[in-house]
Amino acid sequence: MECKTVEILKKYHQEHILNYLDLLTEEEKKKLEEQILKIDFEQLKDLFQTTQKETCIEEKKIEHIPYKDKAKISDEKKLELEQIGNDIISSGHYAVITMAGGQGTRLGHVAPKGTYLLNTINGEKYLFEIIVDTLKQAQKKYKINIPWYIMTSRENNKQTVEFFEEHEYFNYDKSKVKFFVQGELPLIDTNGKLILNKEKQIKEAADGNGGIYEAIAKSGLLQEMKKDGIEWIFISNVDNILSNFIDPLLLGLTVQENRKIAAKSVAKTNPKEKVGVFCKMNGKPKIIEYIDLPQEMAEEVDENGELIYGEVNIANYLFHRTVLENLADIKLPYHAAFKKSGYLAENGEYIESDKPNVYKFETFIFDAFGRYEDMTILRVKREDEFAPVKNREGTDSPETAVSLYNAKMQKNIINSK
Repeated sequence: MECKTVEILKKYHQEHILNYLDLLTEEEKKKLEEQILKIDFEQLKDLFQTTQKETCIEEKKIEHIPYKDKAKISDEKKLELEQIGNDIISSGHYAVITMAGGQGTRLGHVAPKGTYLLNTINGEKYLFEIIVDTLKQAQKKYKINIPWYIMTSRENNKQTVEFFEEHEYFNYDKSKVKFFVQGELPLIDTNGKLILNKEKQIKEAADGNGGIYEAIAKSGLLQEMKKDGIEWIFISNVDNILSNFIDPLLLGLTVQENRKIAAKSVAKTNPKEKVGVFCKMNGKPKIIEYIDLPQEMAEEVDENGELIYGEVNIANYLFHRTVLENLADIKLPYHAAFKKSGYLAENGEYIESDKPNVYKFETFIFDAFGRYEDMTILRVKREDEFAPVKNREGTDSPETAVSLYNAKMQKNIINSK
């Protein structure tokens, strides 16, 4: 290993990496060295220091954020707003991004999460396939194929692309489907030390959905959107099988309110529900996690008895393209998560940890909202638009999601008669 690389490791107290060299082939040493030279060790040092401090939020800076309740919008107004949205979509100015960088580990699925198979009223459906179903419905309605961009991770990109090839893109226009890869950051242990993976390389993990701004700009797809006349982009997770990501009502409402960012919410079920909610902080839009919202504020209600901080974030976001352009170079704050991770011991044995042992650093897509004065919030019904598949059993499991999905499909059949 070159002197420069050794000096970097010693400077940042990561020289334990040198103890692994005898286990590595020359090719593995070369890859490891290239990896080390790309790491921002100053950033990593700063991130580790944040894990040693407690963060706090001043209550007085938090206030209610206005929203529109879809259920309370008149039929006449809905038609007006939907017409605005329909015109934009049918003119080819609309695109969809699916955030699909995760693996299905919590589901017991050792593959990209989007390849998880559900048994629904419409037959067996992959998560990706359910999204394609919605895109196909839009194709019939608007007579165009809406561009679909899929954010993967380095860990699952190859498998994801191969999956789509194998299934022939579920008969959706292949030219309209593009993939881009989010960034990564090294994992570090409780002493701030790097760890190695089974391939004898420094173990890294995706840098969170907040990395989407930089990733899509680096991919060149943002420039492609501009060239193709895309003005509005809806961004959502791969695991919400009821996501209504082609929504002319939300689009029309956002345009009419003259906003550049919008999101959907559902009503919080109770003050103690462990979810992030929309609010305003220092006068700017913000999502505050349940652990950061003081109990008395979580229980506060308005004159109608509704929770003041009751708009749950369901990761359904709408952006004007210029927002994504403006956010391409921003540096969002990193959040540390304490996770379990396997690691390579210095004797060459790979050890699976049975308890949290490393810090993973992530940015959140919604932390960029505070750079704007306001945003549109549309409250929708859970049973219509929110059925996430996250846990193997219990809440937000395949069982609960499929039950909601089936109920919605049956409702659609009845309404179409």
